[in-house]
Amino acid sequence: MSSQVNLSKSDDFADAIAASWARCQQFGLSPATKPQAETFDEQDLAALRNSNAILLTTTENEVLPYYDNILSNSRSMIVLADNGGRVLKYWGDKRFIQAGRESLFIEGRSWLEQTSGTNAIGTAIATGQAVQVQRNQHYLKANRFMAGSAAPILDAEQRLIGVLNVSSDAYLPQAHTLGMVKLMSLAVENRLMMRSYKTTCFLLTLNTHADNLDSEWSGLIAFDESGCIRAANRRALQLLGHDLVGQRLADVFSAGEQPPVSDMEDGSHVQLATAQQRRFHGLIKRPAPKQATLDTPAITTLSPSTPPTTRDAPYHRHGQQGAVPLKHIEFGDPQIKRCIRQASRVADKDIPILIHGETGVGKEVFVKALHGASARHNQPLVAVNCAAIPSELIESELFGYEKGAFTGASTRGAIGLIRKAHQGILFLDEIGEMPPRAQARLLRVLQEREVTPLGSTESYPVDIRLVSATNQHLEEHLESGLFRRDLFYRISGLNIELPPLRKRADKREIFRQVHRQHREPEQAPDLPDAVLDLFEKHPWPGNIRQLINVMKVALAMADNDPLEMWHLPDDFIRDLQAMSSPSGTAGDAQIPEPQTENAPVNTSDHSKDNGLDRLLETYNHYRGNISRTARQLGYSRNTIYKHLRELGVR
Repeated sequence: MSSQVNLSKSDDFADAIAASWARCQQFGLSPATKPQAETFDEQDLAALRNSNAILLTTTENEVLPYYDNILSNSRSMIVLADNGGRVLKYWGDKRFIQAGRESLFIEGRSWLEQTSGTNAIGTAIATGQAVQVQRNQHYLKANRFMAGSAAPILDAEQRLIGVLNVSSDAYLPQAHTLGMVKLMSLAVENRLMMRSYKTTCFLLTLNTHADNLDSEWSGLIAFDESGCIRAANRRALQLLGHDLVGQRLADVFSAGEQPPVSDMEDGSHVQLATAQQRRFHGLIKRPAPKQATLDTPAITTLSPSTPPTTRDAPYHRHGQQGAVPLKHIEFGDPQIKRCIRQASRVADKDIPILIHGETGVGKEVFVKALHGASARHNQPLVAVNCAAIPSELIESELFGYEKGAFTGASTRGAIGLIRKAHQGILFLDEIGEMPPRAQARLLRVLQEREVTPLGSTESYPVDIRLVSATNQHLEEHLESGLFRRDLFYRISGLNIELPPLRKRADKREIFRQVHRQHREPEQAPDLPDAVLDLFEKHPWPGNIRQLINVMKVALAMADNDPLEMWHLPDDFIRDLQAMSSPSGTAGDAQIPEPQTENAPVNTSDHSKDNGLDRLLETYNHYRGNISRTARQLGYSRNTIYKHLRELGVR
């Protein structure tokens, strides 16, 4: 291998590029080989365009308009290639291409490794992964004038259909370009999937945080009326950890909302949980009318309205609105009282706070209350979810950047979230997910009290109060090197441990408070003791966040009736069954049979056929009233819906 290639062990793509160089040698190429452009007549080019028409129009009309920061950036251009590495079209500025090299980017020109050596497009196709190839990492010397970042585009069946690439002058900074390209390729994939299934399937957008459902990094699942999954994007596969196509939605996770997901209104928000108790937020889009045009967006949740470098999805800017006073977030638990007392004493002191606690215990609510109790309450509270920002973009999001700081940077630059929190509070949620490079830059900001945007030599003073939160054991990350020890001691001035709901001494009052907050005025003002007893026995793996969702569902199912156990969602009952089962898995126990008015059914017959007959008889007896049917039979409404669908009734 030539000594000219720059393959430091610190390079994320060192192994991929080394393997590519080996392939190039097997292809009989040498670094001195001159790229040979294929010649295409107009008929061949027309056939190429036609076979990739949907990919081309979707990219050009539905995705690129949101990335004008790249298109307007001098000396860089976006290239779309098909799955054979052939250029379909390019946009932007090709002034960095020297005279005599124009043929490298003409329509139909192939960038496969076999003909063009190691390059972003060809190597992305060869590996099936996003890749960045810079300067002397190109195998052919003729290509070393440029740098390229490319990401594959997959269809709904996870087959390669194309590649998106950003090419630029070799000496322009590239640190964040790959993250931008990844976002663009995912946006194209999602648009194509929506286009394919929007009139025939339900579309479920899901993510770990409700705030991030409008992100290209959300999962997307298409399923039919029967609940069978027809397609899923890469993010959904990553979130759920296995293949989804062909499975039933009910076997992958259960909906914490009623009625079943397929019966939801358009735009309904849902809570979902897997058998492993992984919980997600979701948004339902029902099939669009058949007459919808091809250019009508099928779903808006994944349609960016601003470039991703300025979009607010991973963070929020809070004022006093919605904040709860510190004294109003405890109801008698001694540990919470201690946390509030400690936080109150340092509220106006320059002492960083690190909040520990499981997902859903109310860390952000606590921070909002702390912000409202501090002297900075009239200044911004900027909450950043470190897990929601792609690792390639987190530095530019946090610290800001100057015009032209990297390929794809906005021509206006960006001040960054840290400077947006000036004189206020910066809340870094899930700080354990912050990449090491960003950790080093954050440490410098905290030490120097100033921030230097990417691509700038000028530093800007910042006055921020830092509050961080994590659901991980950061001490373990210190030993493994995943989290910097010096940063850990810098952010952990006061450590606060928020207890999980199952361990709180005041949880019975919390149940009552959540009920009061979410019930309608005409609904019963109190929770029945039987429901309170069930709530106390429940493990609440999703903590207060799960409680709120369970309560909303139960209240919706109860209508104006008093809340009863059969109004509770199925996943709530399964959690109870799993806890009570000797094996630790869900047992066969059913919801206790309620004492209700008599119905003309035989409750002693438990065979499936007779059970369905009994359900149908009860349903007809109550003239289609789901609540009364569920109450009589002692099942949740979700179970009733499920069996009615099996019978073809709903």
